[in-house]
Amino acid sequence: MSDPTSAPRIALQPLPYVDLLPPRAASDITLAVIHCTELPDLATARAYGERVLYDSGTGASGHWYIDRDGCIVEYVPATRVAHHVRGHNAHSIGIELVNTGRFPDWYDSRRQAMDEAYPPAQLDALVGLLAHLRTTLPALREIAGHEDLDTGRIAASDDPGLTVARKRDPGPLFPWPALLGRVPLRRIGV
Repeated sequence: MSDPTSAPRIALQPLPYVDLLPPRAASDITLAVIHCTELPDLATARAYGERVLYDSGTGASGHWYIDRDGCIVEYVPATRVAHHVRGHNAHSIGIELVNTGRFPDWYDSRRQAMDEAYPPAQLDALVGLLAHLRTTLPALREIAGHEDLDTGRIAASDDPGLTVARKRDPGPLFPWPALLGRVPLRRIGV
């Protein structure tokens, strides 16, 4: 279990375009958004994060990634605005938990189950990271899941007559009550 009084070990692996992301003050950050990668492993998540998707020369990425074994990697520092959740990027940080989610058929209506549990080491690392962030980001008071904030629906890939949730992460197996019992943040968007 992590010690909330000490900083967790975080491997710094900045994305190639990190300097192109807009800067911001730590005091602007009020919200932590919990994601799951919906990818098989950290290496695949890194490849997705490095893809340039926008005219600015940047892509979509969280700030921190936590692997199943509890290892934490920083791709984007908190003082840069990462593209991780529609409409909330300017005031939030994104924490991605490695988890297959709906991979590889994200929008297939027949494959919407998210049945990979989050291992204790990963959840303990998340608690440790959030405790650390509460000491370094003075305005951080709220938390939400990606699915709480991005509630859009899109046509199913297997049947355009059906719709599926665009985002479902961190998903039904994420232990919100246990997490909220361990971190002093208020969940919003539910």
